[in-house]
Amino acid sequence: MLLPEIQLAYNTRQHPTIGKTPSIIEKDWNPLLPVDPMKKNLLEIPPIYKSFHDMWKKACDTAARCIPEAKEYNKQRYGNTHNGPDFRTGEDKLPSTNKTHTPKDIVEVEDFPSPVKKIINARMFRINRKDQIQYLVSFKNQKADKDKELAEDSIPDGDL
Repeated sequence: MLLPEIQLAYNTRQHPTIGKTPSIIEKDWNPLLPVDPMKKNLLEIPPIYKSFHDMWKKACDTAARCIPEAKEYNKQRYGNTHNGPDFRTGEDKLPSTNKTHTPKDIVEVEDFPSPVKKIINARMFRINRKDQIQYLVSFKNQKADKDKELAEDSIPDGDL
């Protein structure tokens, strides 16, 4: 029940790492919301206003707690999953380590870990103004993360 209010409160609070609110970054404007909409000297407050005020306060408090927790979680997650480069300064390295993986990267036949087991998927790409079909292939005795996209002419045993 508090989720929309928590999301609104989170998006209107200043984030500690970027120094801006998420609303400013996403939409270039911040919704104008009263922090304390209740007047203290009112004798009788309609119950719906009181319940909204209480919900808004809970949402602001929850958002204030969630932002530092999310920051700490992201630091911890990055520390657990980030791996440094597998080469040291001064070592020779292959030029391909500078490239990110794109479907255009064609792997030479000698780089295959083992024979091709099956073709999983085929996609059409435009490379150098020519349409080319690239196949997602899996290899025998290899995990799924070793699957690669290859051009038809670079697949060994192309009759698969």
